[in-house]
Amino acid sequence: MPKSTLERVSTRPILFAIAALVTAILAAVSPSSAQQDFYAGKSITLIVGAGVGGGYDLQARTAARHVGKHIPGNPTVVVQNMPAAGSIAAANFMFSTAPKDGTTIALIQRGMLLAKLTNPGGVRFDLEKFGWVGSLNSETAVTLSWNATSPHRTTKDLFEKELIVGGIVNVDPETTPRLYNALIGTKFKIVTGYNSTAQVALAIERGEVQGIADWSWSSFKAVRPDWIRDKKVTMLLQGALHSDPELGSLPNALDFIKNPSDRQVLELHFTQKTAARPIVVPPDVPAERLAMLRKAFAALGQDKEFLAEAAKSKVQFNFVPGPEVDKVVALIAATPPEIAKRYAKAFAPQ
Repeated sequence: MPKSTLERVSTRPILFAIAALVTAILAAVSPSSAQQDFYAGKSITLIVGAGVGGGYDLQARTAARHVGKHIPGNPTVVVQNMPAAGSIAAANFMFSTAPKDGTTIALIQRGMLLAKLTNPGGVRFDLEKFGWVGSLNSETAVTLSWNATSPHRTTKDLFEKELIVGGIVNVDPETTPRLYNALIGTKFKIVTGYNSTAQVALAIERGEVQGIADWSWSSFKAVRPDWIRDKKVTMLLQGALHSDPELGSLPNALDFIKNPSDRQVLELHFTQKTAARPIVVPPDVPAERLAMLRKAFAALGQDKEFLAEAAKSKVQFNFVPGPEVDKVVALIAATPPEIAKRYAKAFAPQ
């Protein structure tokens, strides 16, 4: 029997109310659901701004095998090395070319935090515009000599005898000894052309160079434990804002600074080591995806499978949260001009 006009009219407010309620629910839920589902069926490319076989590469590949399960949608994570120019190529790529949707992230070398001062002509990125996921670790540098080819047996020898070390352009194994020479009077001779600490290590073993001036302690003991066990090297110096208790009484480069201004310069250099394994996303990645990535990498600290593999591989993991890395970046960006100028001068062409 046909409905009366009154019946048809009286149901309309109810239908409108239901439609409005559904629309409101979809408006409230859909953005979150879309973000949660974004990575489903996708893969994430993890760019590593260092060569295969070094500490950065080892950490990246270990994390890549586990972090996907902590990201909603469980994407696979594929590692791609981009070592050119000591991570400058990787950082420039992330800033201007990489997709800005959270599907490409990068582990860049910590030297990028100060690259604008050391290599202004090559830098095409703005640190403060990156999204900082966090840092896989903080680091202490060690200087070591190869006992078979070097006469260096004490820290004092670094100031009296030339030590030929392998370097990576614009990266700590090259920048640190240049800074040491300028600030504390060491006698490093730097041979560049290597793309990773793994290559430098091979060069040491082949007798091409006599040692390395800056190798992260955690990486060194992970990839060359036999050098320590078999007493193939002599540890000569450590470098960080705070000495590593594991290194005992090994002198810190800061111990040899002679004036306050030089101390500020070397402390600036060591500040980057507090965010020694930084992971970034390009500018303008949606905040929700950056938050998901931050949460996922932080979760590795409680992931028993990841921690077991890291321990087996002797990969040190001590995640520095993204907001803490933001503070490091802001501190570096606020470096007083006179300190920045003094720092840059140490790397000027001779």
